[in-house]
Amino acid sequence: MTEPASNFLRTIVADDLKSGKHDTIVTRFPPEPNGYLHIGHAKAICVNFGLAQEFQGQTNLRFDDTNPEKEEQAYIDAIEEDIRWLGFDWQGDVKFTSDYFDTLYEYAVHLIKNGDAFVCDLSAEQMREYRGSLTEPGKESPFRQRSIEENLELFEKMKNGEFADGACSLRAKIDMASPNINLRDPILYRIRRAHHHQTGDKWCIYPSYDFAHGQGDAIEGVTHSLCSLEFEDHRPLYDWLIEHLPVPSKPRQIEFARLNVNYTVTSKRKLKRLVDEAVVAGWDDPRMPTISGMRRRGVTPAAIRKFIDMSGISRAVGTTVDLGMLESAIRDDLNDNAPRAMAVLKPLKVILTNLPEGHTQVVTQPVHPQKPELGEREIPFSREIVIDQADFNEDSSLSKKKFKRLVPGDYVRLRGAYIIKAEGFSKDDDGNITEIQATVVEGSVGENVEGIKPRGVIQWVCANAGVPATVRVYDRLFDHETPDKGDNDFMDHLNPNSLEVIKGCLVEPGLAQASPEQGFQFEREGYFVADRFEHSENHLVFNKTIGLRDVWERKA
Repeated sequence: MTEPASNFLRTIVADDLKSGKHDTIVTRFPPEPNGYLHIGHAKAICVNFGLAQEFQGQTNLRFDDTNPEKEEQAYIDAIEEDIRWLGFDWQGDVKFTSDYFDTLYEYAVHLIKNGDAFVCDLSAEQMREYRGSLTEPGKESPFRQRSIEENLELFEKMKNGEFADGACSLRAKIDMASPNINLRDPILYRIRRAHHHQTGDKWCIYPSYDFAHGQGDAIEGVTHSLCSLEFEDHRPLYDWLIEHLPVPSKPRQIEFARLNVNYTVTSKRKLKRLVDEAVVAGWDDPRMPTISGMRRRGVTPAAIRKFIDMSGISRAVGTTVDLGMLESAIRDDLNDNAPRAMAVLKPLKVILTNLPEGHTQVVTQPVHPQKPELGEREIPFSREIVIDQADFNEDSSLSKKKFKRLVPGDYVRLRGAYIIKAEGFSKDDDGNITEIQATVVEGSVGENVEGIKPRGVIQWVCANAGVPATVRVYDRLFDHETPDKGDNDFMDHLNPNSLEVIKGCLVEPGLAQASPEQGFQFEREGYFVADRFEHSENHLVFNKTIGLRDVWERKA
């Protein structure tokens, strides 16, 4: 097992344990159930769960369910499945911020009684006006000096549903002149009549994320609350609330750089737009950067974890990782582990005229050329086979250097089978090539033949025994390196060639037994996976995971 790469988070945790500050490490992963997890969340998962595993600690899964209008049980189920698929598990039961709503309400009352919170009647627009800017201090709310008794009474009325949504809010009383805008009397509770997926209609007031975040950590005994750098400016508020509340423990918030990947959009709002406008077939569309989408495309958990490790952990702001790094990790993993198979995506029939009618035989090929322990696969061969349309050119003058496939009057080797020579071809009325007539070179199965040097090696499938399949060829969803940067509308940068559905493919018969989510290298075509939901023995559907080589590097 390789030693985990050193980083500042590992150093902090190791020092805290060594010094006796903590006996054990407790981290947490706190997703909001308002969409599917994406590649950025995968980094947060690997960081939180990975550190806890390394130091024999624990990680809690706690759903931040403080915004019920946008949350769904389906998202909760998908998030739990994604975490387990990545190879991690949480300690104890799944937790929800809503589990602590009663305690959080009492914490809010505690702040009011200590003169640290007040009920404010300013509208959202007025509050923005009073907040000030990065260069100018804010103004105190005219309701800031309400008495403790009045605030307690008004807050209880908020809880009891006596005010309309947005009529008032509970705010912390900190410092309207603070250079950190997050400390300018932030909202702790707002009125929102929404049915909650966990608590039903018990509450019509809900805590803000900033109020619930640190207190949830403290209640659960989290030692290291690891966040992305966008929460760095929120840390003073996190610490202020911990210091002003009777919480059972004092967690420490630490920030690290989030994962940004080019040619990718990871805003859940933008991903939801792709789903809602049917640009993609759902959150798990294989072109999506969601964990579910990558899984359906055939990316393995090991490849994702390797990519996260390669991208590193730091505090560098604005660092963007090349998508090619992820694709390289995927390609390396599949090259090492994917069994081989032959598939012809656009079939062209070849008649081997010097074999008798009804001729059949079996040839063998390794399941994996670098793993002899996996054995061999048996592939039927007959007088009629199919090759890919792109593997034949009627121009016999093409040089071997320019075209390493089949031309009239020359030879190629069929992968694992005979050397064949193209003798002629037929066309339909539209000029399309419909059939090739060829001859086999006797004794050439697995053997070289003196005086014959094939132009190249091509894949093939027995025309009679091959199994029909549908193949979906996926590419990057966006053709712009930074599709949502600045004023860019990311929808303007959709790759029009991100999906090609090819029906009528023929694959070697053994693939009929492929299980959903089983991946293969289709010889000379790339890596493919049996679709997680639609593939069956009687209906073969394969999704292209990635090509054998990086074509985008050449496009750049």
